[in-house]
Amino acid sequence: MNQQDEQIIQPKIASREVTTHILKAFGLHMSKRLGQNFLIDATIVQGIVDAAEIQPGDRVLEIGPGIGTLTQGLAETGACVTSVELDKKLPAVLAETLKAYDNVTIVPGDILKVNIPEIMGEGPFKVAANLPYYITTPILMTLLERHLPITNLVTMVQREVAERMVAKPGSRIYGALSVAVQYYTDPAIVLDVPPRSFIPAPEVDSVVIACKVREQPAVQVRSEKMFFRVVKAAFGQRRKTLANALKGGGLPKEQVRDAMEQAGIDPTRRGETLSLIEFGRLADAFSNSGI
Repeated sequence: MNQQDEQIIQPKIASREVTTHILKAFGLHMSKRLGQNFLIDATIVQGIVDAAEIQPGDRVLEIGPGIGTLTQGLAETGACVTSVELDKKLPAVLAETLKAYDNVTIVPGDILKVNIPEIMGEGPFKVAANLPYYITTPILMTLLERHLPITNLVTMVQREVAERMVAKPGSRIYGALSVAVQYYTDPAIVLDVPPRSFIPAPEVDSVVIACKVREQPAVQVRSEKMFFRVVKAAFGQRRKTLANALKGGGLPKEQVRDAMEQAGIDPTRRGETLSLIEFGRLADAFSNSGI
């Protein structure tokens, strides 16, 4: 924050009145294509900031700042905030709504295409986001699969997606997303966000999920590529036994039988009953077979 502004209390963007004023002042309309809903609840903003455990001087990557609602909360911690915004109309708006803060850098662009190491520099950083729900999973998985030095990843997501992320083996909603998120992170749902916290109010329930990124994956495997190939095949045909699902997923029939025997896994089980450790054993058995 600029020194001359330190004693000035900035109006909270996270309110219906201020958000409505900004939208009208800049002639902005919510884009259904970009899945835009604007957060108007300051307690939720603070909840995201707290969940990310942001301290002064931390480096924070924010995805989708919108009009600066969450950005403001992040900036007021004294962290160095880099915000990537896809909507070409919004950087000019952010330059105005965040003009009191000199610890925020706005980067126009698509987070799936931006060179993150280039904009974040070396060393660990945290991620905070209020993402359009249609793109949440691709963005989260892209960040995790790149093995970036992220320590905490906190985002608003649709409740049913968050429940899949934290689901345990044996549950109806445990699937490939559950395994992938838990392989890279220790996820927890930390905050309920009612529809009235946004304008316009979405038709789905939302939550904040906090993912502590593991220093090492939850299981050590010979080949991460094989691990996720096995996981994808196991959940590709949920009604089938694990053996048949793996064959249906393109893994050779004889090696499926041998790998399951080597891993000590009953071929009549279904994919949703396997733990991460069991998926790891199975993937290593396939790796040992030379696939």
